[in-house]
Amino acid sequence: MNDAGRTMPPTEVGRLARTVLDAVGQVVVGKRDALELVLAGILAGGHVLLEDLPGLGKTLTARSFAQALGLDFRRLQFTPDLLPADVTGSFLYDQRSGDFAFRAGPVFTNLLLADEINRTPPKTQSALLEAMQEKQVSVEGVTYRLDEPFHVLATANPIEYEGTYPLPEAQLDRFLLRVSFGYPEQEEEWEVLRRRMARRREEAEIEPVVDAATLRSMQAALEDVVVEDSVGRYIVALTAATREHPSVLVGASPRGSLALLLLARVRAVLSGRDFVVPEDVKEVAAPALAHRITLRPEMWLRRVDPSFVVGEVLDGTPAPASGALPSYAAGRQGN
Repeated sequence: MNDAGRTMPPTEVGRLARTVLDAVGQVVVGKRDALELVLAGILAGGHVLLEDLPGLGKTLTARSFAQALGLDFRRLQFTPDLLPADVTGSFLYDQRSGDFAFRAGPVFTNLLLADEINRTPPKTQSALLEAMQEKQVSVEGVTYRLDEPFHVLATANPIEYEGTYPLPEAQLDRFLLRVSFGYPEQEEEWEVLRRRMARRREEAEIEPVVDAATLRSMQAALEDVVVEDSVGRYIVALTAATREHPSVLVGASPRGSLALLLLARVRAVLSGRDFVVPEDVKEVAAPALAHRITLRPEMWLRRVDPSFVVGEVLDGTPAPASGALPSYAAGRQGN
């Protein structure tokens, strides 16, 4: 663990992050790329939407990251009858004191698994989204701050629509990125069965690699990862190009540009660098931007995927090749 007050170098962040991924990879088999994206979302200080079919390891992934990162973990199963108070908590009458006392809900944790978030009504979804955006909850006019770090991993089933309440685009925009796992290869699936037989029980335990304080230091250290001006302008150009694509009704907002910036910094650190290159941006473009794009109705009929649009935007936007000092750093060096 790092000492208080000492800035953690990005290389140390990368080393710890890879150790966390190795630990989670002992339990979640064969999904290294997806696991890197989930960890990138956490290190970047954001929330992650896990959109995939049932049984592909979404819940296991959330629990494993909580254990490896030394975080308090809670799971909340979203259902059609779930109320906002079931998420945030509520005031209950205390007979001994003769007054109402606040009982905190499951959102008061470090890592919350919001399971099947699209199965609960919009009013309950919005209660969680306030916590995600503002890091606080409001109950009966009283505001309560959430302890940091606070991250939400929300799951959604992309094929079941009966009895669901799809997240509006404005709410999807609150998630830093969207990740899908997909079916495992046969050898990977056999490895899942083999490990289950070897440990002789259902639950898999992971020893903590870091703790909450170290995670916050890792997140703070990402501010030292340099983003050169041409790379920053490349990020803006990519996001702007999604708004001009002929298949798109509504493109990614500036929050998409910010997501690209934050996630590219994490990709750089995972690659052992303290500066961002265009390849870092390209690798996180689809997870960061695809869920922020609304396609034209005729594209739905043709089953065009927003990720395909992001791919075309990447192909059509020239990537920079510059090593100049970023303007914000140059101004700081002159002091």
